[in-house]
Parts: sequence; C-alpha cells; structure tokens
Amino acid sequence: MTDPIYNLPRSMIDAAARVIDENRAAGRTVALAESCTGGLIAASLTAVSGSSDVFTEGFVTYSDAAKVRMLDVSSDIIETFGAVSLATAWAMALGALKNSDADIAVAVTGIAGPTGGSDRKPVGTVIFARARKGQDPDDIYAKRVHFDLDDRGAIRRQAVLFALELLSPSKDEARGD
Repeated sequence: MTDPIYNLPRSMIDAAARVIDENRAAGRTVALAESCTGGLIAASLTAVSGSSDVFTEGFVTYSDAAKVRMLDVSSDIIETFGAVSLATAWAMALGALKNSDADIAVAVTGIAGPTGGSDRKPVGTVIFARARKGQDPDDIYAKRVHFDLDDRGAIRRQAVLFALELLSPSKDEARGD
C-alpha cells in the first residue's frame, strides 16, 4: 500500500518512523550515503514528522566522482574494487560520518538494474555499510546482499528497508555489535 501524501510504500514510512522513534529515544542522530537508492532512504525518514530531531543529512552520491568529492572515498578504492563493493560502501559510511555531525551513518551502493549487472555482480546486488562515531574503523559492519528480483523499483525498496533496519539501535544490541 502506498501512502497518498508521500507516494512511498507504507512499509517504508512505518520502518522509518520506528527508526526515528528508536534513535530519538537513544539520543542518537543518523546520516546516510546513498547511491542506488537515490535518496529514497532520506525520503522515507523525512516523511516522518519530527525526523529533524534524528536525521542530520544525506549524501546522494550516484556517480563515482560524487563519492570521491562528497564522501572522501579514495578513487583507488573505486578503481580497485568497483563502486559496488564492500570497500566502497565501507568508505562511503566513514565519509558520511566524517562529513556530518551524526552518531551513526549507513551507506548503500548497488545495481538496481535492469542493466549494469555482471556475472560477479548481478542485478540485485546491493552493498550496505554502517559506521558509528568512535567505533574502530576495522569494526564497521558491511554486508553484500542479493535481492533476487527483476524489478528496479522492488530492488530499491528492499534496499531501503534493509538500510532502515541497520539504523535501528535495537538491532545493534540484538546482534551484539
């Protein structure tokens, strides 16, 4: 079901509301670095009234040049591992944290399709990373997920929901990380 005001799926707005409420209760602020989601995570968060208490900023870095310029991702990382890689997502999360006043940052980069995939990185491959202020950079969470879907919009929506889960303080504690 789509919310008529924001034209976003209700599931995304509900998940965003949980993220805002939980982070507000934890006294924590969040930032985003988005590539394949193109700002949909930020749109979901800002659909929630009062989100400015928690959401500080989002970087939509769709191109490699934007990742380098806005998030300080090393061009060597992108050239060596590719824009859709654990290393790039890790660097994006660190860059979002460094270039914001947030306590936690989540980064997303991937291939939503229908073109752009390869045998090694098929359409539906999305990489997520999460960094927290004061955290040892070697302990940053990064994960490669494959959404086995053939619809660009569906892949992007699933990536938004996954990223929102990474912003939940209760999920941090449940995983022990």
